[in-house]
Amino acid sequence: MSFVVTLILTVQMISAVAMVGLILVQHGKGADMGAAFGSGGSGSLFGASGSANFLSRTTGILATVFFVSTLALAYFGNLRPASTGSVLENAAAPATAPAAPASENAPATSGAAQIPSK
Repeated sequence: MSFVVTLILTVQMISAVAMVGLILVQHGKGADMGAAFGSGGSGSLFGASGSANFLSRTTGILATVFFVSTLALAYFGNLRPASTGSVLENAAAPATAPAAPASENAPATSGAAQIPSK
């Protein structure tokens, strides 16, 4: 079970890093507006519209892989055996001794009277 969780966690981290990289490589909808006025080239490695299709689809696939791995990790995180053998589960509640009743002849002391002086 530990190997499966480690594998899913590795897939999730790789998909997250790849998704961040792909999102940073993509340009927004308004990026071509500057190219229309001559302030830069809109050509890229994949052509004018090829990069949008390739990067958008790849980002969507990586997002799906990320969410599926997140759901799988949540599922495996909630699968726990009935008893984990924890020390805290087997510990008994501490027995507390009842407080001694104050005698009627003893003077009432305040909190300041109990502090020792130098």
